[in-house]
Amino acid sequence: MITQLPRTAEELHALPREGRRAVVMTMGALHEGHATLIRTARGLVGPEGQVVVTVFVNPLQFGAGEDLDRYPRTLEADVELAGAAGADAVFAPSVDEVYPGGEPQVRITAGPMGERFEGASRPGHFDGVLTVVAKLLHLSLPDVALFGQKDAQQLALIRRMVRDLNFPVEIVGVPTVRQGDNIALSSRNRYLSEADRATALEISRALLTAATAEELGAGPVRRSARAVLDAAAAMEPPLVLDYVALVDPADFTEVPDDHTGEAVLAVAARVGTTRLIDNIPLTLGGPR
Repeated sequence: MITQLPRTAEELHALPREGRRAVVMTMGALHEGHATLIRTARGLVGPEGQVVVTVFVNPLQFGAGEDLDRYPRTLEADVELAGAAGADAVFAPSVDEVYPGGEPQVRITAGPMGERFEGASRPGHFDGVLTVVAKLLHLSLPDVALFGQKDAQQLALIRRMVRDLNFPVEIVGVPTVRQGDNIALSSRNRYLSEADRATALEISRALLTAATAEELGAGPVRRSARAVLDAAAAMEPPLVLDYVALVDPADFTEVPDDHTGEAVLAVAARVGTTRLIDNIPLTLGGPR
């Protein structure tokens, strides 16, 4: 059971530390997807290591009109779930602790890779993400940090930042956790009505349908996904597509139709007032 709830960097650094430290960064509202990250972290560092979960709703990554104020804050439940999954501590700093003196004057810039897809839909979002990840890496000083593959572009950018800026940490991606109906676990799923969820399920269905065509190449994958998503646009409520993209996981550029090897099929769409993202890794032109 969790016994440590440091709120400041000083309190976190005072925790006894033996073996390797793994960190799982979250914005709270923890669910089974986060629990999977925590259990994976425990497996990586072993019983002698330390698993720290950060809970921080980062204002820098929310744009105008986004849901910062209504983002769920459930720290007591988060601490309970994290402890049950194997975490040693939950680091839950205040905004003032992470950004003393207000918003930082100097930030990490995601560059062209951060301006595509999610970055185009949410300008400045990835600058905010990378800035807080960099700060939390410095504050928590982990040997390894784990992130979900559900946020595939975010994971790719974090890996690039760590490589380009020589952060002494290993980044591990953990496969997306899905519920029984194949919807990707997300804190935003709680906003979906029953009718909304029925429409939202078409996102994962499009990805899984497209995956059956991966041996045929990029063109069939794109067409298969698009057919499902176009049909979902006629549902009630409709699926309002933001983008569907088949990209190189290294830099999130669209792959050509003759591409073979690794790719990620990514979708972002709105159902009612809720924006959802999902993706699936593929091996084009060959077996999975």
